[in-house]
Amino acid sequence: MVCRDGKRAYDHQARYVAEELGFFAEIGENRRYRGGAYGNVLLSRLPIRYIGNHDLSVRGRERRGCLHADVCLGGGSRLHLFNIHLGTAVYERRIQARELFRRRLFTDPHLVGNRIILGDFNEWRPDLPSQLLNSQFESAHSHLRTARAHTFPGLLPLLALDYIYFDRGLELRDVTIHRSRRALVASDHLPLIADFALPAAPARDPKPC
Repeated sequence: MVCRDGKRAYDHQARYVAEELGFFAEIGENRRYRGGAYGNVLLSRLPIRYIGNHDLSVRGRERRGCLHADVCLGGGSRLHLFNIHLGTAVYERRIQARELFRRRLFTDPHLVGNRIILGDFNEWRPDLPSQLLNSQFESAHSHLRTARAHTFPGLLPLLALDYIYFDRGLELRDVTIHRSRRALVASDHLPLIADFALPAAPARDPKPC
């Protein structure tokens, strides 16, 4: 998503969409594009209290990143969200997967609260990123009602590139792939949508929201 200040409200795409929906928005800038920030964007109905953008770029490849955002849930608890866009080359994704776990972005013991990791993983077939994440988290793909978890390309989806992983303490109520004309206009990927229920007594953060 490109976000730049301009004469038109929609020049800053993240701010424009957030204002139209009444949401909060944050962008993790991975590079500059046409005078604006280009990277991952997170939208939330609830306040966002922490933002961290982690560079996952591999030399000679397009710049990539992981946007970490903490969302306040009320009652002093928070939800950790990680929005990722991995590279298109196998060796690139393997390097990025190792870096994610070497830096302990998801597994830092100081992260109090549940975690959701999602995004475009560009995995044409299961490889190191999915192996590492499946060892630590639940995958929403295993809960899809259809055996086809394909989200790309939108018009005739043949590949499962988009994933959602989550803490086993969260209850996944539903997961679907949204198909509509509007979705095809918005992106070349079909949206993967998951509906979660929070635990009755979520872990409280020593530094509450």
